[in-house]
Amino acid sequence: MKQILIIDDQPGIRLLLEEIFRQAGLGTTLASNGKEALDKLEYLQPDCILLDMKMPGMNGVEVLREIRKRTPNALVMMMTAYSEIELTEEAGRLGIDNHFTKPFDIFEVRDTVLKRLQTQDA
Repeated sequence: MKQILIIDDQPGIRLLLEEIFRQAGLGTTLASNGKEALDKLEYLQPDCILLDMKMPGMNGVEVLREIRKRTPNALVMMMTAYSEIELTEEAGRLGIDNHFTKPFDIFEVRDTVLKRLQTQDA
């Protein structure tokens, strides 16, 4: 079973994404901040990481830098708000596979993730 790590400080978004991906047949792990996510990456190797850009403590770019050090080829997709353009550009230089602007269409996120996971296997 494919595994996805969902990192977002908003509980409602985490739970909504968890539900939609479980219904799609993926295993899900949730993290509410960057430190928690990096702790989980010590023992977890998800097939995809959905990463919020703006969180308390470490922002998404800081978390992405650490992810790239540990697993350079990880499939990472970022979730951003319109006001975070500069961070999105920096994340692009660090190598994100896709990004979604909040508020996003949950089904578009699901379909994009599932499509990328399928092409990863091909």
